[in-house]
Amino acid sequence: MLAEMLISPGHMELREVEMPKAGPGEVVLKVEAALTCGTDLKAFRRGHPKIPLPSLFGHEFSGTVVEAGEDVDRFKVGDQVMSVHSSPCNTCFYCLKGQQNLCDSVMDTKVLGAYAEYIKLPRHIVDQNAFIKSPNISFPEAAMLEPLASVIYGLEQFRISSDDTVAVLGAGPIGLLQVATLKAYGVKKIILAGRHKIRLDTSLTLGADKIIDVDENELTPAILDETVGRGADLVIESTGRPDVWESTLSMVRKGGNILLFGGCPEGSRACFDTKRLHYDEITLKGVFHFTPAAVKKAYEMLSSGKINVKPLITAELPLKELPRAFELLMAGEGIKYAIIP
Repeated sequence: MLAEMLISPGHMELREVEMPKAGPGEVVLKVEAALTCGTDLKAFRRGHPKIPLPSLFGHEFSGTVVEAGEDVDRFKVGDQVMSVHSSPCNTCFYCLKGQQNLCDSVMDTKVLGAYAEYIKLPRHIVDQNAFIKSPNISFPEAAMLEPLASVIYGLEQFRISSDDTVAVLGAGPIGLLQVATLKAYGVKKIILAGRHKIRLDTSLTLGADKIIDVDENELTPAILDETVGRGADLVIESTGRPDVWESTLSMVRKGGNILLFGGCPEGSRACFDTKRLHYDEITLKGVFHFTPAAVKKAYEMLSSGKINVKPLITAELPLKELPRAFELLMAGEGIKYAIIP
C-alpha cells in the first residue's frame, strides 16, 4: 500500500509499505479521510519526542473495515468506522486512579499512519474507542473525533455555565473547535483572539461572539474591555507559546480559571505572578489527551449534529498532495485539510 512516511524534520516521502493484516481482536480500515492537525505539522517541522523517525504518521482518520480479525464482534467487513488512535490499558496506576489520559502505555501503544491507504486498529482501540460512523456525517467530519475528544476532555475539567464569559486564545484548528464546542455547551459569550482573517471569520460561523485580531489590538486590554474590567471567567490558552501562557493571568477574573491546552516546545518555562494566583484564587490547569468517556461524548456530539465541524475543513486533497497541504498551513492558508487516499 502507499503511505506517507516522515523521514526527518521537513522531509516526507510517499512510499510503498507492507499492507497491514488483522490479528485477533484487530481490524484493518481502508482510510477514507485523514485530517491534517497541528501536532502532525509540528512533527513535520521539528520532529516529535513520541515519533521515532522514520515513521508512518497522521492520527485523525475514519474509514471502512476491509478485514476483521478473530474475536471481533463489534465490526464486520464493510462497516464505516470512526475512531481515535489510542486507548488506555485500564490496569496501570493512573488508569486505576481514573486518569486514563495519563495511562503509562497510552502513548507507546498509539497508532500512527493515517496518511496511508490502510490502517490497522489493535484490540485495545477496537474495544474502547472505535464506533460505527453515523450516516449523518461525512468521513472527513467523522475524522474530527480525536481532536474533539481532546477539546471535550479539557473543557470538562471545569464547571462551565451558560452565563460565563470564555476567552479562547489562538485561532488554530483547536481554538476554533473549542469555540464550536463552547457554543454547543450553551455558553453565551465567547471571545476568540488570534490571527488570519479567514480563521477569525470562521470562528463567527462557529459561534464566537467577539473576535480580537491580535495583530491590530493589544490583547489584555481588549479582553478586559469585553468583561467590564474584571477579566474572563475562563481563559483557554491554545497557542502553545510560553509568553501567551504567562499572559493569561492578566485576562482572568478573581476566582477564575485558566486552561493551558496548547503544548509548548520541550524545555519551555513559564513564570506566573504568585500574588495574583494566591490572593485572587486563580486556578491554572494543564490538560493532556483524552479519556474514553470524552471520546464517547465526542462521538455522540458529532453523530447527533450537535456540533458542526464542516467549516473547519478547508478542502480535500489526494494523498500525494499532503506536502502541499502542509505548505499551505505553514503559509497560514486554510484550517484543516482532508487527505483522501
